[in-house]
Amino acid sequence: MEDNFKPMNVSVEQSKLLGNALRIKIISVLQDEARTAKQVADLLGHSPGSVHYHIQKLKDGNLIELVEIKLVSGIQEKYYKARSKWFNSVGGMDPALNMDYENAFSSMVHLRLFLKEEQRDELMADFRALLEKWVGRTTADLTEDTEEYAVGIKLASIKKESSQ
Repeated sequence: MEDNFKPMNVSVEQSKLLGNALRIKIISVLQDEARTAKQVADLLGHSPGSVHYHIQKLKDGNLIELVEIKLVSGIQEKYYKARSKWFNSVGGMDPALNMDYENAFSSMVHLRLFLKEEQRDELMADFRALLEKWVGRTTADLTEDTEEYAVGIKLASIKKESSQ
C-alpha cells in the first residue's frame, strides 16, 4: 500500500480545514501528481488567487506539502502534493455532520453488521472507492446550481475495549 493511501490522523484544526469542498477537490488533484496553484486552478476552473489561498491554508495545516520549486523564466513555480487522500479525524468532525446542525437537507443511513476483519477492510475499501468516484465526478462540475454537501462514514466496533 502506497503511503498516499494510508489514512492520516488529523487534529480538530486540520479537520476544520477539510470541511470545505474546494479544499477537498484541491487535495484530490494533488494526490497523484505534484502541481502548481495555477495548474490546480486551471483544472478546477477557479481563479488562481482563490486556489492559492486555499493551497496556503492546506500547506500551513500540513495537509499538503511543497515538494519542488522550479525557476522558469525568472519566476518560481512551487509544486505541491497531497500528504494523503484519506483522513481520520481525531477529536472532531465536520460540524455539518453533527446531529444538531441546522441543515436544509439531511439524510442518514445506519445499520449494524457482523463482519470478519477481512470483510471490515473490504467494506471500508468499497466506501473509499465510492467516495473517490463522487469526488472525481463533482470536481469539474462547479455550476451555480451545485450545492456543497458533507458526507461522513464511520465504521465503529461495538465490542468494548477491555481496560486492563
